[in-house]
Amino acid sequence: MSLVELITALLMGIGVFFVVVSSIGLVRLPDLYTRVHAAGKAGTLGIIGVLLGVGSYYGASLPIVIKMMAMIAFFFLTAPVATHMIDRAAFLTGVKPMEGTSPNDLQGRYDYRTRRLR
Repeated sequence: MSLVELITALLMGIGVFFVVVSSIGLVRLPDLYTRVHAAGKAGTLGIIGVLLGVGSYYGASLPIVIKMMAMIAFFFLTAPVATHMIDRAAFLTGVKPMEGTSPNDLQGRYDYRTRRLR
């Protein structure tokens, strides 16, 4: 096994670990807000680990490395926005967090008619 293959296996192993952690979080966590957090954070780290592994394996091919870096940048930019929008839509439609969740910083500060903070 060459050094490149070892680095590729390590990066992909880390990526797969985070994807599995994200999957377990989706199943085990109690409410939508924590599940979205697991999918957003651990899922993004997992995808990035796998993409870094692919980029390191095909390191001699500059177009492939550029594509992998562009996809990593895409995930870093879109995953937080997507998770925020899912959480916001859930809040606006009245999805309740699990019992005992405190504090709810938006309680009484959000105008549902204009959809803006007061």
